[in-house]
Amino acid sequence: MRSELTEPSVRSALRSKWIGRSYQYLERAGSTNDLLKKQVKAGGVNHPAAGAVLLTDFQEQGRGRLDRSWEAPAYSSLLFSVLFRPDWPANRLSWLTMLAGLAVVEAIEKETGLPLLLKWPNDVVIKQDGIWHKVCGILLEGSVSAAQRLEYAVLGTGVNVNIPLEQLPPTVHPASSLMVALGQRVSRLSLFAELLKQLERCYEAADRGESPHQLWNEHLITVGGHVDVGRVGQATLLSGIAEGTDEWGQLLVRDDDGQLHTIAAADVTLRGILS
Repeated sequence: MRSELTEPSVRSALRSKWIGRSYQYLERAGSTNDLLKKQVKAGGVNHPAAGAVLLTDFQEQGRGRLDRSWEAPAYSSLLFSVLFRPDWPANRLSWLTMLAGLAVVEAIEKETGLPLLLKWPNDVVIKQDGIWHKVCGILLEGSVSAAQRLEYAVLGTGVNVNIPLEQLPPTVHPASSLMVALGQRVSRLSLFAELLKQLERCYEAADRGESPHQLWNEHLITVGGHVDVGRVGQATLLSGIAEGTDEWGQLLVRDDDGQLHTIAAADVTLRGILS
């Protein structure tokens, strides 16, 4: 099967100025994040520049947050990683997750008209039959210098584009695809080009010092809901109302005793049917 995401096709469709101008396509790969990080660490004449993108049509060792696996049938999705070299203090790393989520939402809405929101901390979701379904996950990994500056960051993104209902992988939280939600196939090439354009726009705003936090916070379905915080397969650590997030994206949960907790990393489940 010939992919529409080969290097010549993508280069001719790009709408961005620098993200994706260095583009590598692999029919199969282990993990795009791992491969791009390996290229960065190798250095030399082929040292990838900021904005370099690596995409595969089948990811054999795809993973998401908390080391969960990420599965998608071949030629069905957008599975890619982008390299950034922001001259930012280390505590701004979370801005990349925020702006990436916003860029994905904007791109999908522009290309399909589907309304999407975000689930803390790194999922893009769409409501179907009263339940929020995951259509995209984001995995951010970075390196910090001894001076607490970001040396580089690799942003991995997986979007369920044209996965039929019967081929959606089993997940902890309900999953869907753009094709299932829209009722027809979506051009991966056009969506990919728009996504890189929106990612570049959001990144450049952040690079000027404009925090994406407020807009990201406004898109979170988690805020205002009653949540359980814990790890899958383990007892719930705490329950309460998600009051919002701090400027670095940590979730603020007030428990039943009125104590406010700051959650940096955990599974957060909305009570009921996630409506």
